[in-house]
Amino acid sequence: MTLSNPSEYKTALRRLDALVAAGFEGNAALEAEFRELVVAIDAYEDQLGLMPIPTLPESLADMIELKRQQMRLKQKELAQLLEVPAGRLSQILSGKRRVTLDLAKKLYERLGISPEFILKKA
Repeated sequence: MTLSNPSEYKTALRRLDALVAAGFEGNAALEAEFRELVVAIDAYEDQLGLMPIPTLPESLADMIELKRQQMRLKQKELAQLLEVPAGRLSQILSGKRRVTLDLAKKLYERLGISPEFILKKA
């Protein structure tokens, strides 16, 4: 089976959902159809060049690092943007120092990190 357009792709996804909802395990014919659909869907998505969905960082340090990379800043430039010494930022990123309230406000205002994320992960 080869999928060649978005309509066929959507139809294949709907059929895959129907197989899962119906419970295809134990039925050899349905299991074979399921495997064939999965292979065809994967091939079509690979052909499109879809990017995998990135996972959110697990820690505040990882989120700061992600934002730094997105903004294409060097660590020293990020320290200047956040108005903290480069050494202190390095300690925060390595987990050796905690974030102050003042820095938390700057992370929100200047990097767009949600206050909820900062509070949960700080």
